[in-house]
Amino acid sequence: MTETENAGENYLQSINSALRDLEEKQRILKDRLVLIGQNLIEIKEKTEEDVTNIKKTIEEMRQTLERTRDFIESLSGEFSKFAKKEDLEILQKQAKIFQPLEFITKKDLEKLKKN
Repeated sequence: MTETENAGENYLQSINSALRDLEEKQRILKDRLVLIGQNLIEIKEKTEEDVTNIKKTIEEMRQTLERTRDFIESLSGEFSKFAKKEDLEILQKQAKIFQPLEFITKKDLEKLKKN
């Protein structure tokens, strides 16, 4: 082999080597791109699931809040039906003044008349 042929062969080997290196880099980039795509899909699905769960939780909280509001409204309506402390104290004072247990019954009065 001549020196020119040797140089040409070396040149071809270096081009083949560079081509193989480029192909390997391209394959690695392709694999990485596929992995990134898969991760992106998984993240999107998980995010959608999280958003759905958050929406459900918010709806449950809204319903609970609405039921609580309704309960408080009905309870506040019932409070007006209860006697106030001051009203009960007035009734107690009137009962003490009146003292119905100290009144005499008709039977007792008739017994006193007979005696």
